[in-house]
Amino acid sequence: MDTSFSESLYFLMLYASITTLYAGAVILRVKGGLKLGSWSLIWCLLLAVLVEPLCFLKVPGYAGLLLLSLLYYISLSLLGKSQKLLPVNNKSVLITGCDSGFGHALAKHLDSLGVTVFAGVLNEQSPGSDELRRCSSKRLLVLQLDVTNSAQIRKAYQQIQAEVGETGLWAIVNNAGILGYLADGEILPMTVFKKCMAVNFLGAVELSQTFLPLLRRARGRMVNVSSMAAKVPVPMFSAYCASKAALSMFSEVMRHELSSWGIRVSVIQPGGFRTNIFGTREEWSCYQEEILSQVPQDVKEDYGEEYISSFQKRMPKMSAVSSVDLWPVVHNICHALLAVRPEHVYAPGRLASVIPFVHSFFPASVSDLLIGVFFKFHKDAPARLQRSTGSAKGEREHN
Repeated sequence: MDTSFSESLYFLMLYASITTLYAGAVILRVKGGLKLGSWSLIWCLLLAVLVEPLCFLKVPGYAGLLLLSLLYYISLSLLGKSQKLLPVNNKSVLITGCDSGFGHALAKHLDSLGVTVFAGVLNEQSPGSDELRRCSSKRLLVLQLDVTNSAQIRKAYQQIQAEVGETGLWAIVNNAGILGYLADGEILPMTVFKKCMAVNFLGAVELSQTFLPLLRRARGRMVNVSSMAAKVPVPMFSAYCASKAALSMFSEVMRHELSSWGIRVSVIQPGGFRTNIFGTREEWSCYQEEILSQVPQDVKEDYGEEYISSFQKRMPKMSAVSSVDLWPVVHNICHALLAVRPEHVYAPGRLASVIPFVHSFFPASVSDLLIGVFFKFHKDAPARLQRSTGSAKGEREHN
């Protein structure tokens, strides 16, 4: 057998062994509770898929093996450091949207860890508010906080400032959000666009501006709960996508600007989770009536009342395919709040990393196909398109 071939095979086996050990170590850490963020995952894959072949082909003999081993060691060390959590002593966190969903679950969990929680709610008399008071410690304070109400934001600031004093506020979690309604962007009421921007984006901006002086004292954290829809053009979600995209970009800009103050900024971009963000049937009916009453007659004829009425059927379908387990999001937010080295972006949930990745790096035809498969909650088509399709089919049959 050729000597050079035998030597290459020998080193190939060594490289494969080292890579297998590295992959095994990462898997064991994940099973042990390691939070592997999107950038950490990309780094691990790059090491195994790109760097390993480069070392094998470009760096001769044991030098390449040594270099790869060193890179694997550094990678495992950094992954371990990213999991170190800060003590919760004297840390206080303001969370918006705690009536239900992510905010409600997060408030309970942080309270159980010993964090002082200021739970902002839309309605301080809601069942969720009562449950927080009943089931949590005396450290947790429920605050009336509609993020679209400047007076309530200022009042909350005064209350929290009196509580934290010179220690400052460790973190704010801009979690409050609404979905509004699902409909084609052409006929979606402007009230939905305005409400989504007011709650999902402008409310978070105003609250952040108000509370940043307290965050500066603590050199703390800002965590903004955005959505996978901030990165992916989901049909029927035009108002929601636009508002969450604005929030994500705001988060990125603030991350740069606040770094010099020692404040870390993270954005959470979950996939589909079942929360009260979907609204109620009464709200859906109101939006449907608004569409039917405000859309111009020619546009209404193009879409058809049957198609417009089908919007309400999509909300339960979307809710049904969403995950009921909120823990991945709560866990990610806690990591962003307490980790020594928090991630810039977290993407908890099924396909929350995959679909944005495909949309960003694959051809539009591939991305559009994937989005069509995963986000088609109906088979209906607007009336005029149905008539056009029927006419075309009739012509083909006649010919």
